[in-house]
Amino acid sequence: MGSKYRIVPHLADVFAEIGGRTSLDAFSGSGVVAYLMKAMGYQVTTNDFLAFPAVISRATVVNHGTLLTPADVELIGGPTADGRDFIQRTFDGLYFTPDDRRFLDSAWSHIDRLEPVKRDLAISALVLAAARKQPRGVFTVTDLRYDDGRRDLRLPLREHFGETAAAYNHMVFDNGLPHRAVVGDVFDLPAEGIDLVYLDPPYAPPRDDNCYIKRYHFLEGLSVYWRGQTIMENTRTKKLVKKYTPFSYKRTVTEALRRLFKKFKDSTIVLSYSSNAVPDAAVIRDLLAEVKRDVEVRTVDHVYSFGTHTSARRRFASEYIFIGR
Repeated sequence: MGSKYRIVPHLADVFAEIGGRTSLDAFSGSGVVAYLMKAMGYQVTTNDFLAFPAVISRATVVNHGTLLTPADVELIGGPTADGRDFIQRTFDGLYFTPDDRRFLDSAWSHIDRLEPVKRDLAISALVLAAARKQPRGVFTVTDLRYDDGRRDLRLPLREHFGETAAAYNHMVFDNGLPHRAVVGDVFDLPAEGIDLVYLDPPYAPPRDDNCYIKRYHFLEGLSVYWRGQTIMENTRTKKLVKKYTPFSYKRTVTEALRRLFKKFKDSTIVLSYSSNAVPDAAVIRDLLAEVKRDVEVRTVDHVYSFGTHTSARRRFASEYIFIGR
């Protein structure tokens, strides 16, 4: 929904201008910006309030050299180790075919036995496989109403997993520095000693909502096999209880941004924000100017991947890159 994949080249230019050695991706999401930071030679800390972004960061940023072997992939895609059926029972008739749901349970029976780094790689591949198989990659619908005939919607999850595992293996490299991934509230993070802070908070839209849990609850649950999660059994989609963030609401987002900028006032701040959201660019610039002498705004035309139908007018937006030095 909010992936920054398409604006990574613009962010790379900004980061190259800023320089520095240490960086924080405070709302890491898909992990593409944190991965960019690692590729550019930063010592990276990532944070997100959801579990599956942290798993992805551990697999691709923290991980320097561990890969899934062909034997690992074959084992995970093979017969179940313990006969578990939680996903088959809980999501009976939802999202995937019976064979796909059986595979997810079986895969986790082996993932549970892997050493930690291989486990992170395998979970990341499993999450990506599930996202690719689900129409539009979001779990707000339970049928194939958005079936556009793509190969991804036809390929069994077991085969998806083989492909995504290979893709994640290809991403692993060592930049010679230690990194870490955190799951938590951005306001609880230490602010000292960070040269570059990248902020991509949830956007507060004028209408509708930006609830990541509503759209990605299945991926969040899958990343931990629903341990410690509360499923809302009365919902059609079996979604998880929503986590509160002040950035999601028009009445609280402005003060939350002010607190955020004040917290990281001693670092160079780079903020991504959308013209589809509130507050507007002028307000954000003024907020940054409260703690930064030099505030620059760059504009990038952007098409969001969420809502790929041609009538989804809110897909088209300007992405603002605010730079506070």
